[in-house]
Amino acid sequence: MSSEPERNSRPQPIATPPQRRSPLLIAVIAVAVLALVVVITANVWTEVVWYQQLGFTDVWRTQWITRVALFTVFGIVAAFSVWISLWIARRVRPAPTAQRSTLDQYREQIQPLERIIMVALPLFVGLIAGAAMSANWKGILAWMNQESFGIVDPEFGLDASFYVFTLPVLQSFVGYYLAITIICTLLAAFVHLLYGGIGGGGRKFVASGGARIHLAIMGLLVMIGIAANYWLDRYALLNKQGEALYGASYTDINAILPALGILVGIAVLVGVSFLIVIWQGDWRIPAMGVALMVLSAIVVGWGYPAVVQRFQVEPNAQELESPYIQRNIDATRYAYGLDDIEVTQYNAKTEAEGEALRADAETTTQIRLLDPNVVSPAFQQLEQNKQYYNFAADLNVDRYDINGELRDTVIAVRELNLDGLGDENRTWVNDTTVYTHGFGVVAAYGNRTQLDGQPDFYEGGIPSVGELGDYEPRIYFGESTPAYSIVGAPEGTAPWELDYPTDSSDTVQGNQVNTTYTGDGGPSIGNTFAKFMYAIKFGEEQIFFSDRVTSESQILYYREPLERVARVAPYLELDSSAYPAVVDGRVVWIVDGYTTSSQYPYSGSLESASLFAGSEDRLTPVKLNYMRNSVKATVDAYNGEVTLYAWDTEDPIIKTWSNVFPNDLKPMSEISSDLMSHLRYPQDQFTVQRFQLSSYHVEDAADFYSGQDFWRNPSDPTPGGTGPQPPYYLTLQMPGQEDPTFSLTSSFIPGGNSDRNVLTGYLSVDSETGNEAGKVASDYGQLRLLELPRDTTIPGPGQVQNNFNSNSDAQTTLNLLRQGETEIINGNLLTLPVGGGLLYVQPVYVQSSTGTQVPLLRKVFVSFGDSVGFADTLQGALDQVFGEGAAVTTDLETGEPSTSDPDATDPDTTDPLTPEPEATDPDATPGVGTASEEDQQALRSALAKAQQAIADGQAALSIGDFGAYGDAQQELSSALEDAIAAERRIQDTAGGAAEETPSPTVSPSADAS
Repeated sequence: MSSEPERNSRPQPIATPPQRRSPLLIAVIAVAVLALVVVITANVWTEVVWYQQLGFTDVWRTQWITRVALFTVFGIVAAFSVWISLWIARRVRPAPTAQRSTLDQYREQIQPLERIIMVALPLFVGLIAGAAMSANWKGILAWMNQESFGIVDPEFGLDASFYVFTLPVLQSFVGYYLAITIICTLLAAFVHLLYGGIGGGGRKFVASGGARIHLAIMGLLVMIGIAANYWLDRYALLNKQGEALYGASYTDINAILPALGILVGIAVLVGVSFLIVIWQGDWRIPAMGVALMVLSAIVVGWGYPAVVQRFQVEPNAQELESPYIQRNIDATRYAYGLDDIEVTQYNAKTEAEGEALRADAETTTQIRLLDPNVVSPAFQQLEQNKQYYNFAADLNVDRYDINGELRDTVIAVRELNLDGLGDENRTWVNDTTVYTHGFGVVAAYGNRTQLDGQPDFYEGGIPSVGELGDYEPRIYFGESTPAYSIVGAPEGTAPWELDYPTDSSDTVQGNQVNTTYTGDGGPSIGNTFAKFMYAIKFGEEQIFFSDRVTSESQILYYREPLERVARVAPYLELDSSAYPAVVDGRVVWIVDGYTTSSQYPYSGSLESASLFAGSEDRLTPVKLNYMRNSVKATVDAYNGEVTLYAWDTEDPIIKTWSNVFPNDLKPMSEISSDLMSHLRYPQDQFTVQRFQLSSYHVEDAADFYSGQDFWRNPSDPTPGGTGPQPPYYLTLQMPGQEDPTFSLTSSFIPGGNSDRNVLTGYLSVDSETGNEAGKVASDYGQLRLLELPRDTTIPGPGQVQNNFNSNSDAQTTLNLLRQGETEIINGNLLTLPVGGGLLYVQPVYVQSSTGTQVPLLRKVFVSFGDSVGFADTLQGALDQVFGEGAAVTTDLETGEPSTSDPDATDPDTTDPLTPEPEATDPDATPGVGTASEEDQQALRSALAKAQQAIADGQAALSIGDFGAYGDAQQELSSALEDAIAAERRIQDTAGGAAEETPSPTVSPSADAS
């Protein structure tokens, strides 16, 4: 009785009311979620309307439906697999016992979290697996829509499409399957261990009935995945990178291939052995099976092939590997389009003959002296017009019909450069609604300059005038544009988009002409919802509040040509550069698109970190072993319209993607004659082809194995050049051709570790597409290889550049030009098959080293064999090498072919920058006399005149007076001529004394060029 009151008298715990969640916290979370939803909605909606406006909605829709479907299906399968494995493991766990174990404390900690883990862990695995498989959307779409190559592999007899389309997808499926089954097995084993389903009994592995069945089935599933992986590895041998060749070698086919078949069988048997555990309960059988499989993988999969390679193949490698090397050669030449090369054994001459040069007059008249990688500053200074315009650092080479004649042209687009504006002008209104576009193109003859070395423009100015006729000059889409611009205004509203500045007083708005955009280049932003969405996308509230965003406004974004094409054709690799052309009265950007694969059987692989557009953003280098220029794309510079033309209609990969996007690719028949005339052979494709051809010009397997005739591309010999010498666009006539053709060219020197810089081969490809609408010229894409005799030494680019740099007469002149603040720039070193041999031509530019820099063509180097010419003009340099009257080049004033006068004075004496030294007085004592004093005074006077001419040139250029600028350049040339003559006389009359009396130097101002 006494105990009951005591029990009732014990203090009872006071129930605490449940904590109320903070309304503020709930509000913050709700706002954060809402903001996230709005941001996601804005980004998705603006993407959709951009694709709709451009007419490629199917690309966005197909891409994202496929991605979402793959993410959902594979994510759910992975999540469900993990969940069901965990559920089964918990379901069959043995009943708890009174006996305590060391795992009890872990069970007690995990039990409160079981429900969370059962949801969170499958969800996490599902998200990772779904995301991984959705990233493979292009491969799966191509697999589902694949076209046949019509070429079978030489080992299994399967069409190449199996390796390009099917095998990679099957490998991804098997990899996904293996990853999920292994994860499920490990998680199941952990749960069984945690809850006592498995454990150790003495020296035996003990498992409950449920755990035994569960783990045995999981073991079988894992072994099935391993067997499937071994099976697919058999086919993957044909894409194996070996030490000597690409693709399956003798050892791969005769040792590794059967070993993989054996391992497939062993994996299946081991899987079956797991099922025996269900009835026998003895884990030693599958354990021994796994050990046997590992041992077999070591002995059969690695040891036996190593023995075959070491003791059978290596002593007889050339004979045994030859059939497989031949497979590699044949496949590589096909995969890179090298199987139809026109090879010519070219017995190049090394002695210059005037008659031979005259026979190639059509080529010499079109030699391109204007280097597009050098002259951009000259374009900027002479044609920039205003500080908010700019030109690309590297210009482009094209050809145009000028007065009935095709002329190689260096062309550039005058694009917008907002960085040129002062900070006080960088307002949202200016950046977004006023400065919206560039204006016009500038084009210069490639094979001639003005007398003072400036580019000879035949199109330029604002408004644009010249030989290209009328065209829409406004550049709203280009390589240098703002992230977005808002254009358009209601009818009757005064225009506010700056078109170009003018000195005319007739304009409504003072000294500038404005315009209103009337194209269809971007989505409408004329309603409140659209304003709100774009204000969120670009993080700019002005879009929502500005009065300049009207009912007629459009917003232009994703404006770079390469980016626009990449977005509408994500299945293509794009050439690293787009180039502009005036086509049918409009400026368009032309982009070359490639279909590539890294899975073509037996084809040699290439890996590059700098190939194709966007290479700087890639995390890994591009790897490929098949390539076709399958698409030509254009982007209209005014309205941004993207047009894709199917170029290589025989390519199975582009036919596959045509099945996926049947309405996106237009046939070649829709290419206009004007556009066709500006298409060209793409540089990235040629770069890849010349790299592979450095080895695969060898077609005999035995010779290929020895590698004694492998080549390489020479390094860029020009100062500042890095990597291999780039290919060059030139108009030239290859041996066997009837007429000169616009071509892309490159050269070869010995490969391996050789430091010999002599030519072994010269490669060109016909880049002329013709001007017939819908039909390409018959010779377009024809690769022509000149193989040089092994016993003839033709200097390579590096050796020729060294000859130029060590030429004493040339360097004397160039050193004088380098005095003060001027610098010498060596232009592209061009190689041409001319005069029965190989001719090298290099323009030499002079410009100021600081301040305003205008590179001007002052000299030309020429080399043929061991002969070097150096003169003011190409004609003069050629005459020095081939003899007077041999050169037929382009007259700088008229642009017409011109031949030098055979009766003229020796070109060395008439060259204004390298005059002949005057004779000295035979009675004078060396180093003594009045002539030296007079000459020193003459030198000082000449240098002073040069200094004044440089200053006058700078002043004229700063105010845009190009007439005065040209006069100043002539004065500079004359003064330097007098200075060089005086310097020569001082050296001749004073001997060593001249070295003791330092001559004054020119200290040019910023406009020294």
